[in-house]
Amino acid sequence: MVLTDPQASNLVAIALGSNLGDSRTILMAAIDQLSQDPKIKLQATSHWYQTAAVGPPQPDYLNGCVSILTTYSPEVLLEKLLAIESQFGRVRRERWGPRTLDLDVLLFGQSVIQTQTLTVPHPYLHERAFVLAPLAEICPGWNHPVLKQTIAELAKAVDYTGVHRLAN
Repeated sequence: MVLTDPQASNLVAIALGSNLGDSRTILMAAIDQLSQDPKIKLQATSHWYQTAAVGPPQPDYLNGCVSILTTYSPEVLLEKLLAIESQFGRVRRERWGPRTLDLDVLLFGQSVIQTQTLTVPHPYLHERAFVLAPLAEICPGWNHPVLKQTIAELAKAVDYTGVHRLAN
């Protein structure tokens, strides 16, 4: 369990993804919802990436990342993200299945968090080009708190087959 000073702002990296519906519109609306929250301050937004899906056969994803400052605890932020996913019709049917919106906490400052509902750093962060490509755009020098490598260093070690940056 991580205890966070309620007055402190924490830098957080969030991954966004969608492969059902009008993905670009959904992702932009999700970012807009985050930025309207008085306890969240949007810091940076990556380009969008079209990426081949991981998991069962399904359409390609549109992926990106944002960094925010927040005074929310990790658990409360997760609740906020799950509520936004739900507003956009997210239904959890199968692991790694298609979705209208996926919002994942990738990094929360230098915290290492392991609860029943939240693992930070995200356990697959260092393996996924579709996360590392946009994250390296906005947070290249962020040090992974477990692997002790920067996001830029981790990004150099993955295969980018099936990951294509789009013009925004």
